[in-house]
Amino acid sequence: MLAYDKPGTDRGNDLKYTKPVGNFDSDNVALIDWLRGHEGCSGRFGAFGVCLGGHLAFRAALNPAIEATACFYATDLHTGTLGGERNDGTLARADEIKGEIMMVWGRHDPHVPFEGRYKIREALEKAATALEWHEVDGQHAFLRDGAPRFDAALFLQGMNWTNALFQRTFIAQP
Repeated sequence: MLAYDKPGTDRGNDLKYTKPVGNFDSDNVALIDWLRGHEGCSGRFGAFGVCLGGHLAFRAALNPAIEATACFYATDLHTGTLGGERNDGTLARADEIKGEIMMVWGRHDPHVPFEGRYKIREALEKAATALEWHEVDGQHAFLRDGAPRFDAALFLQGMNWTNALFQRTFIAQP
């Protein structure tokens, strides 16, 4: 785990642009395989991610084992620049998502402007993905407490949406 400080952020950004994109996917497969062998695992899987993690959660959703995914302000998804190749092809694979996906955006996020959000939504709609879409009057990183853009009300709203998604998927379903 990387700390959210200058060294941690620098290391995370370095990996974001140098790690081969396929390694992100193989990490997901390895984690699912490991969890399947854990006594506390129900055998059902979801993904949750924020910022770069939102993009990585979207990539996790490409795995058919993932039944529900919550992505908050998924950076680089609209530009396709994740990984050492800087051509990740994630959005082009939206039709591979079999579970439900929830996308949450801050309308004032300079990292994912309106045009980027539109491109992402268009790809998900074209793929006929089971989609929940939220745009709030917030900025990038509105979930991160202790940061200047933190918005407690939006944090609670986002966590309620996430809880509803996971409850609907994992508790209400057989």
